[in-house]
Amino acid sequence: MAPRVARRARGARGRVRGTPPAGARARSAEDWWWDRLAPSGSGYHLLQSDSMLLVLPGPEPARARAHRRATRRAQRLPFPGSRAAGAKAKPRPAPAPAPPPAPQQELDPGWGDRIPLEILLQIFGLLVAADGPMPFLGRAARVCRRWHEAASQPALWHTVTLSPPLAGRLTKTGAKAEKKLLASLEWLMPNRFSQLQRLTLIHWKSQAHPVLKLASESCPRLTFLKLSDCHGVTPNTLLMLARACPQLHSLDIQHSTVESMAVVSFLEEVGPRMRKLWLTYNSQTTAILGALLGSCCPELQLLEVSTGINRNNTPLQLPVEALQRGCPQLQVLRLLNLVWLPKPSGRAVTPGPGFPSLEELCLAGSTCNFVSNEALGRLLRGSPNLRLLDLRGCARITPAGLHDLPCQELEQLHLGLYGMSDRLTLAKEGSSLLTHKWCHTLRELDLSGQGFSEKDLEQALAAFSGTPGGSQPALCSLNLRGTRVTPSTVSSVISSCPGLLYLNLESCRCLPRGLKRAYRGPEEVQWCLEQLLTSPPSPS
Repeated sequence: MAPRVARRARGARGRVRGTPPAGARARSAEDWWWDRLAPSGSGYHLLQSDSMLLVLPGPEPARARAHRRATRRAQRLPFPGSRAAGAKAKPRPAPAPAPPPAPQQELDPGWGDRIPLEILLQIFGLLVAADGPMPFLGRAARVCRRWHEAASQPALWHTVTLSPPLAGRLTKTGAKAEKKLLASLEWLMPNRFSQLQRLTLIHWKSQAHPVLKLASESCPRLTFLKLSDCHGVTPNTLLMLARACPQLHSLDIQHSTVESMAVVSFLEEVGPRMRKLWLTYNSQTTAILGALLGSCCPELQLLEVSTGINRNNTPLQLPVEALQRGCPQLQVLRLLNLVWLPKPSGRAVTPGPGFPSLEELCLAGSTCNFVSNEALGRLLRGSPNLRLLDLRGCARITPAGLHDLPCQELEQLHLGLYGMSDRLTLAKEGSSLLTHKWCHTLRELDLSGQGFSEKDLEQALAAFSGTPGGSQPALCSLNLRGTRVTPSTVSSVISSCPGLLYLNLESCRCLPRGLKRAYRGPEEVQWCLEQLLTSPPSPS
């Protein structure tokens, strides 16, 4: 490729753009443009041909002809001891002295060194908050000394995710990659991670224990630990972390192989400072939940239990009243994709104290579960501050049961039934009980797959057109996928809710063709309203 370009350059019929000779014509705009591309003294000149523009390095500084000849002659001198070495050399004139070198100008350090360190730290902090410290800080440290100093500040390394680069490969190769990364962490942990707060380990199969040991020795400010698809975590490892990190209050071990006794020992050591816990439901989860029921973490605020990649069909029996006594400060409770069976209350069981601080309850599942109105009432007893209620897949919940709940300021209600026939739903009417109770606070409403009639949905959504006090409804997301909603009802709710940003009308059998889709953004929602108002009514 290079010889071809060189031949084209030599055979080009253009001209070399450089410094104009003496006596040339006045400089034109074209000459100014060429000098902008290759200014004088830059060491480059331009060569223009019919179909290409080459930027070529300029020739080296010219030297005296005598000096060049002396250099070539010295290279041709015979070696000592040869026949020609003893021959009488002809006198040659002394070479002319080389011109003195021009004084070198000091290099400009660049704009990077002119930025104060405090401003640079603020800029780096914004980038780290958006994308994390890696790989940005590692690359920024190679720019200049000032950037290296800023990127080395431990305050920027507050959130780190560590994963071997060859995750998912062969076992021997993955173990080798983990050891290589561990060798780097032996220097990074004490020099960069002294103020680390959130640590996430992903796909560590054999070296999870040494990494956590380094964290316990070098990260005293650690508050959050997440282990995803990790193995080899021993009871001593978590116990060592709990003792070495006095601010550690959150643990996420979903999709990881961790012994139940290790988690129980950790919870007992952390005790009252424990705030958040994420678990994957398996055969060992019962022991961990038993420790929570025994009030080992009375200040727990978030509890999430979900199934792993392989669905576990073993029912989870959770004593609701015991959990309310063991975790009275719970704010978020998520039992995701579980076959949940609350233990029967019985006649001798006294009602629980409830969750006074509960703000989010999620019982969503991909299939039909066995949550009833009675079980939901026991869970939400004494929970007036509930803001989010996710009951997707809970086909046994009725509008009458939801209307009796003590929460009055619900903002998000998800009742969608996905992958189910409307023949399995118990509720055919009563949706107006939901909207009339929470029309002034609801921001998201999901009725996907519910079997409410056309008239019932019309009465329910009409509640958003007459909010108390004449204020505009707060509804911004409405999912009516697979329902019997009519065009007039949809037009009414769009006109009444100017803040509507998401509207799902997929598979709505009563709507005309071309409008059965999801609308995102105010422009698309208003376009849907215009189409509904101008389209002719569909034949009954």
